[in-house]
Amino acid sequence: METDLQAGANHGYELLWLVLIGLIFALIIQSLAANLGVTTGKHLSEICKIEYPLIVKYCLWLLAEVAVIAADIPEVIGTAFALNILFNIPLWAGVLLTGCSTLLLLSLQRFGVRKLELLITLLVFVMAACFFAEMSYVNPSASGILKGMFVPKLSGEGAVGDAIALLGALIMPHNLFLHSALVLSRKVPNSGRGINDACRYFLYESGFALFVAFLINVAMISVSGAICSANDLSKENAEHCNDLTINSASFLLKNVLGRSSSTIYAIALLASGQSSTITGTYAGQYIMQGFLNIRMKRWKRNLMTRFIAIGPSLVVTIVGGSSGSSQLIIIASMILSFELPFALIPLLKFSSSSTKMGIHKNSRTIITISWILGAGIIGINVYYLSTTFVKWLIHSNLPKVANVFIGIIVFPLMAIYIVSVIYLTFRKDIVPIVMETKNDTAMQSQVEKGVLDHDRLELSHVPYREDLADIQLPN
Repeated sequence: METDLQAGANHGYELLWLVLIGLIFALIIQSLAANLGVTTGKHLSEICKIEYPLIVKYCLWLLAEVAVIAADIPEVIGTAFALNILFNIPLWAGVLLTGCSTLLLLSLQRFGVRKLELLITLLVFVMAACFFAEMSYVNPSASGILKGMFVPKLSGEGAVGDAIALLGALIMPHNLFLHSALVLSRKVPNSGRGINDACRYFLYESGFALFVAFLINVAMISVSGAICSANDLSKENAEHCNDLTINSASFLLKNVLGRSSSTIYAIALLASGQSSTITGTYAGQYIMQGFLNIRMKRWKRNLMTRFIAIGPSLVVTIVGGSSGSSQLIIIASMILSFELPFALIPLLKFSSSSTKMGIHKNSRTIITISWILGAGIIGINVYYLSTTFVKWLIHSNLPKVANVFIGIIVFPLMAIYIVSVIYLTFRKDIVPIVMETKNDTAMQSQVEKGVLDHDRLELSHVPYREDLADIQLPN
């Protein structure tokens, strides 16, 4: 949320095209993740564990855990800010309350997963309603929004950094693990047609959810963009716009639109934080279960993943206060963007592999589009990482010896990052996972040649997972 507000405050409507591209890309990769789970009967972290060597597996697990923490930090801190705005609760206490409230909401599972689905859907629509209400107060320029949405532009100081943070907030690595596992909690008919129908259904489901997310992101950027581009801003409000955070946005809205606007904003912040922390908790469970094969009682794994996620936020809110928390949110969003290749590349490789997906592997068109978009994001990340560090090194006031020492540490890490991305991209798949048909492999070969209709082939097992049946959330 903070990345959206800052993107609008710093660049007006100019980065809306990134929201559009980012969410289209999110739809593609989320559908690929769902297809991978439906077809193989395993989620992404489980396949990574099977496919990669021991060292690579543990490195990917650590990176995935860091991604969950980075994704959870903005939501936990955002909820803490919302509680502070609404009830004057200190930030550190708000972080603790967020963790406890998430565990309480997760306990609704005992009454059935549909109750939890309904709660999350309600929270998302509350958030959407609040931001649309803010948007109606501000009345942003419709032509400016359309131009920003369809005319790509990266101008002004810090545009690349804001773009990377925005992409990191839109396309989160842990969502790939999450969506490949969620589909396994649902029964799919044991036939080629059943798999195709299930994949199409999950595509529609993801499309609807991401369309709502797109509208919410457009509303947030438009609100901050319209307010901060106004010519009659006071000096105090202009200072808020120059360094807009979740906390200062509340004061800005209250000063410009009135107290009720600040309250509506806090309610949206609260709804956003609670819905996102629930899904983040589940993503952490899937990652831990898949990579390490750790199985434990539901309340124990909920407690463990919550503790891991809120720890950094609690420390920063106690030590750094609101300013430190706001900086942590931006850093977390950039971490997510830099970590994306380590979940995205395995997903693209596995979903395009005949050894993993068989006749259900990605089409050439999907392979081309997804790899082009993936390469674009990875390229932007590497460019920003290298240029920003070199620029900082050149203009640093540190002694030359310190600069040399920092360079000796950081440049090898950058090289390792690039080499790791290349390794994951060009490494050949080894372990076959594709489900066999009830017939024989020769019949599958005939399907690939077009002799038989693969929709009518019956599969030897159904990719339904009893161990994941208690976890079922909307996209």
